[in-house]
Amino acid sequence: MIRVKDEKALVVFSGGQDSTTCLFWALEHFAGAEAVTFDYGQRHKREIECAREIAKDLGIDHTILDMSLLNQLTSNALTRSDIAIQGKSDECDLPTTFVDGRNLLFLSFAAVMAKQKKTRHIVTGVCETDFSGYPDCRDVFVKSLNVTLNLSMDYQFVIHTPLMWINKAETWELADQLGRLDYIKMRTLTCYEGIQGGGCGECPACKLRSKGLTEYLSGRGIS
Repeated sequence: MIRVKDEKALVVFSGGQDSTTCLFWALEHFAGAEAVTFDYGQRHKREIECAREIAKDLGIDHTILDMSLLNQLTSNALTRSDIAIQGKSDECDLPTTFVDGRNLLFLSFAAVMAKQKKTRHIVTGVCETDFSGYPDCRDVFVKSLNVTLNLSMDYQFVIHTPLMWINKAETWELADQLGRLDYIKMRTLTCYEGIQGGGCGECPACKLRSKGLTEYLSGRGIS
């Protein structure tokens, strides 16, 4: 188990299930953590408000960075209300919720911020197990970017991806191990419709989250 109790971490934080689990993971494994949230024109501002509320509740430093340029460059269902939320299909290789360049830019800007704070460790909730086909959630991408960031700023960053090889049921299990299952269940926002907690129950994000929780609780003998 990684323990870096004498250093702090910067968590890329959306206020959703995955990034909040990663925030609690970072608080457990590092001397402290702070969060950075990106405003990229997502159609549900409640996501940013949720991230702000959780950071305030936990008493951690929280920065919101303006990334609205991303919304000007790409069209997707997370930033445009006129684009329907759809998964992969025969006509489309990626879900309409994929945002080109999002994790590339988020991690790059997080690294710039981290260096100014003399922080080496960056934590992100990307996952290759339940990643909906997003190419910028793959382990190979994160490792490649880690090397690039180190070279570009001559600084030894370490990008941590605690959820990379676990599924949603195991993510809930991790939250439980951290003693935060109920907090994450009630306080986070994963829903594409902008509904906190259990969400709308119908969008792909809600279905994945609910399926994982049901699997985990079933495994513990809880219906």
